[in-house]
Amino acid sequence: MPTIQSKLPDVGTTIFTVMSVLANQHKAINLGQGFPDYEMSADLVALVNKAMQDGHNQYVHMNGLPALRERLAEKISGLYAQPVNPETEITITPGGTYAIYTALTTILRPGDEVIVFEPAYDSYIPNIEINGAVPVLIPLVYPDYKIDWDLVKQKITPKTKLIMLNTPHNPTGAVLHTEDIVQLQNIVKDTGIFILSDEVYEHLIFDGKKHESMLRYPDLYERSFVCFSFGKVYHCTGWKLGYCVAPLALMKEFRKVHQFNCFSCNSPVQFALTEFLLQKDNYLQLGAFLQQKRDHLKNLMQQTKFKALPSYGSYFQLYSYRDITGESEKDFAIRLTKEYGVATIPASVFYKNGEDNKVLRFCFSKKESTLEEAANRLMKL
Repeated sequence: MPTIQSKLPDVGTTIFTVMSVLANQHKAINLGQGFPDYEMSADLVALVNKAMQDGHNQYVHMNGLPALRERLAEKISGLYAQPVNPETEITITPGGTYAIYTALTTILRPGDEVIVFEPAYDSYIPNIEINGAVPVLIPLVYPDYKIDWDLVKQKITPKTKLIMLNTPHNPTGAVLHTEDIVQLQNIVKDTGIFILSDEVYEHLIFDGKKHESMLRYPDLYERSFVCFSFGKVYHCTGWKLGYCVAPLALMKEFRKVHQFNCFSCNSPVQFALTEFLLQKDNYLQLGAFLQQKRDHLKNLMQQTKFKALPSYGSYFQLYSYRDITGESEKDFAIRLTKEYGVATIPASVFYKNGEDNKVLRFCFSKKESTLEEAANRLMKL
C-alpha cells in the first residue's frame, strides 16, 4: 500500500474544530469561531431564490459574472478612487481564503521567503509552506499589535518575494495607519517584492478609522493581490464567495491557477449580489453596526476580571486574563468552555510557535442576548 509523505506534517485537528466540538458537548456559548448568530438580509436571500427560479443555475464566466465584476469596479472606484478594469483585474472566488491560496500559489516558488506578521490567520503559513516557500515570522508588538518596521527591514533578504498584510487584522482587530503605509512604500520601492493584502474585514472598521486598502495607493496596488469576502460583509460566511483584485499582469497569472482549481463559482449568488450591491448602506453602515456589538461586549466585560485589548476592526477583540490565572491560553480556554459554558479561541494558536500572552479571542458578531449571557457566565469567575 502506498504511503503519503505529508506536505503539511505539522497540521492536525484545528483548535477551531476542537473548541466547537467542546462547545457543543458542554452546551457552551460559542464566541470562538468568527460567524454571526443573527439573521442575514432577507432581501439578499430573496434575490438568491429569485435567481434560482429564473434559471441562473449553470456555469457563469470563469472569472465571475461580468455584471458583478462591473459592480465591484464601481464600488472600488467610489471607495478608493482607484480605477479597476472589471474585465482584467477582478476575479470572483469561492471565498477570501481561496483567493489568498490562489495568489500565493501564483507567485511562490520553492525557497522564496514571505514576510508574515504574527499572530496570523491560520491559513497563511500552511499555504506558504505547501508551495515550498518559507514564512519569515515577525511578531506584532504586544499589546497594541503594531508592526515593527525596523524589524521588517532587517528581515528583508534577496529571497523575499512577498509581504503579507491583513487589515483589519484577525485575530487582534488592529488596523494599518498612514505611517504604516509610508513605511511599506519605502520598503518595497525599487524592489521585486509583491504584496498580498487580506482585506476581508474592509467594512468592519471602528472609531472613525480609515481603511488603508492597497487600492488607495497606485504604487502599492501595482504589486498587490487584494483579497475580499462577501461572507464577512453580508453575514453569510457559509456561502463561501469572495474576490481578488490585482493589476492585469498579476491577475493574468492568478487566473491560470484559478481555472484549474475552481473554474466557476456559485452562479445564483453572483446574480443576487450584482443587484444587492446597489444597496450601498448595507456595507457602508456595517462598521457602526459591529462597533455597537464590540462596545456592548466590552461594557459587559468590565464587570469581569478580563481586560480588553484595543480592537479597531473585524469580528474580534482580544481579552487579557492575566488578573485571573496563570494557566496557558489553551488550558484556560478549554476550562472556560467546560466549567463556565463560554467557548473562545486562545490567541497562541495564531503563532507558529504558540506564543502565550495570556489572551483569548472573543467573537462579538453575535446577538446582544448571546453576548449578555456569555458575560453573565464569565462574571462567575
